[in-house]
Amino acid sequence: MRYPIAIELGTDNTAYGVVVPDLPGCFSAGDTLDEAVANTEEAILLFLDHAIEEGKVPPKASSLEALRGLPDFQGWTWALANVDLSKLSTKAVRVNITVPDRLLNAIDAYAERHGETRSGFLARAAMQAMEAA
Repeated sequence: MRYPIAIELGTDNTAYGVVVPDLPGCFSAGDTLDEAVANTEEAILLFLDHAIEEGKVPPKASSLEALRGLPDFQGWTWALANVDLSKLSTKAVRVNITVPDRLLNAIDAYAERHGETRSGFLARAAMQAMEAA
């Protein structure tokens, strides 16, 4: 997943500051631009890991276009932090469920059309349902 990040450029005396607008309270910094982005990617993983532990659904990333006009970030530089969600410390657990075969066939067909696995689709659908509740 790629989260947009807002970067406040550093100077000779200050580090680069980075904020993740989609994740309120998630921020980082670095002495160089590359270091600031790398530190932010790690901060995002820690933020999301904590959110999942609390039973929260990780928010979807906004588009750069939707965020770049925000007044709080006038003059900031925008980039995308590439975050590998598979690094989150969530252990997969095998479960046995019972569903009607017609529904299972529909789930499998939908998942295949959208490039997902059955398990991935069911997990995402469950998280979306809990988020909507």
